[in-house]
Amino acid sequence: MALRGASNGRPAGGEVVVVAGASAGVGRATARRFAADGAHVALLARDRGRLESAAAEVERAGGRALVLPVDVADAGSVEAAAEEVESVLGPIDVWVNSAMATVYAPVAYTAAAEFERATAVTYLGSVWGAMAALRRMRRRDRGTIVQVGSALAYRGIPLQAAYSGAKHALQGFYESLRAELLHEGSAVRVTIVQLPALNTPQFSWARTKMERTPQPVPPIFQPEVAAEAIAWAAENPRRELYVGWPTVKTILGNRLLGGAADRYLARTGYESQQTDQPVDPDRDDNLFEPVPGDFGARGEFDDQAKARSLQLWASVHREWLGLAAAAGAGAVALARRRAGAVALARRRRD
Repeated sequence: MALRGASNGRPAGGEVVVVAGASAGVGRATARRFAADGAHVALLARDRGRLESAAAEVERAGGRALVLPVDVADAGSVEAAAEEVESVLGPIDVWVNSAMATVYAPVAYTAAAEFERATAVTYLGSVWGAMAALRRMRRRDRGTIVQVGSALAYRGIPLQAAYSGAKHALQGFYESLRAELLHEGSAVRVTIVQLPALNTPQFSWARTKMERTPQPVPPIFQPEVAAEAIAWAAENPRRELYVGWPTVKTILGNRLLGGAADRYLARTGYESQQTDQPVDPDRDDNLFEPVPGDFGARGEFDDQAKARSLQLWASVHREWLGLAAAAGAGAVALARRRAGAVALARRRRD
């Protein structure tokens, strides 16, 4: 593959970043975000047309793009793509696993092939990406693997057993991998960015067996919020990064009140994941083949989606906030001591 916007050989400057699932949604927004910092971005996904559109956005943002049409469920194809990246761009600094697939249906109405495909993309696609990155990063003893996670990695919800199960599985995979890297004394780093509901195109093309069209469970955030978190996590040592108060509430709430969450989701989980619009009987889905057209990073819920997260800001600035809190507590203690000294002096005078 030729490198767009650059001469042959490694371009000067900039990190080499691989984004798997780069043709739409979070992956596409993430590719743009790294490009804004001057990165050379390898774009992996199935649909060449959407990858070319994503590449044009990367170049407009200030980066260099390498288009690599790949089905991440195929381990050999992912390995070949990694080899191509290093041949054209040079050593991979950051690998982002963002590709996903899901089925909106109760377990009883989900076919074996649908479970298999959603798991192959969402779980195994990330495993193959991590392994391809590790083969190169471990021998150099540097690099970062960023896994795009979800609050559903901790709390499964009705109608999304295939996706929730895959995200749960990735938690176990990365816990094992992280411990192994620590055992080796490796400087290679892995991190997971746990996301809330996002305004991405998946709700327009995911397979559904429900009567009404899917929607993200409110509150909803724009994919650029996720992209900012992923770029930050790639450069900062954080085991996991939670994005958005709904993610924090879901994960912590499930730890404390898992049974209550079961009953709450039984009442609300079906309705909250569907709009009031019936599903188009001619609707295409992307489970086994890409849906034609360029969908971009955002979906159809701009009017509901938040462009920023105060919780994310607080999380990435927690050290500064801790210092500010300590300084504030010190100031309060000093003021109290001074007030006490003044009161004592007055009593002595009296």
